[in-house]
Amino acid sequence: MTESNQPQLVLASTSPYRKELLQRLGLPFEVAGPHIDETPLPGEGPAETADRLAVQKARAVAAKFPGALIIGSDQVALLGDEQLGKPGTHDRAVLQLQKMRGKTLTFHTALALLDTRTDSCQQIVVPYHIKMRDYSDELIEAYLRAEQPYNCAGSAKTEGMGVILMEWMRGDDPSAIIGLPLMALTDMLIKVGMPPLGVA
Repeated sequence: MTESNQPQLVLASTSPYRKELLQRLGLPFEVAGPHIDETPLPGEGPAETADRLAVQKARAVAAKFPGALIIGSDQVALLGDEQLGKPGTHDRAVLQLQKMRGKTLTFHTALALLDTRTDSCQQIVVPYHIKMRDYSDELIEAYLRAEQPYNCAGSAKTEGMGVILMEWMRGDDPSAIIGLPLMALTDMLIKVGMPPLGVA
């Protein structure tokens, strides 16, 4: 498929982290905010929540981009049985990091690629595991003042200074923990005839 007849690629997210990640693939794309309710449904597991919301985000902007490939993604962090969202404030971030101290979290990052030409949707959930250090309250405060990660689930940026709070990270795709699994996305794009760099 030549560049001139490739479908438009759209990222259904206003996240600066996902935008920066997608730019790594070297493909032109548009950004559109999906504006959906991200509240988990009763009895829904974290992977199910992330998967459902990734598809919803893609479908929420589909009407504006006929004939396009639309990327939706969502991430849910799980600590024990508790889903961790974005803290939003300093005080909530302190509480999250105190709860996480010395424990292992699993981040479920869902990816959906909706082909509006055929109304077909590829979906996957990529898990990533992080063990937090047994850090002090003083380090929590110093870290939050330095990076202010209040729009990050789990209150720590793995791509930034948040690594000082972490003992180890394990998973198949390091881009998944930042918010967009690029390895899985590459596979999906190849299947619809839009490989990065134009070759598979």
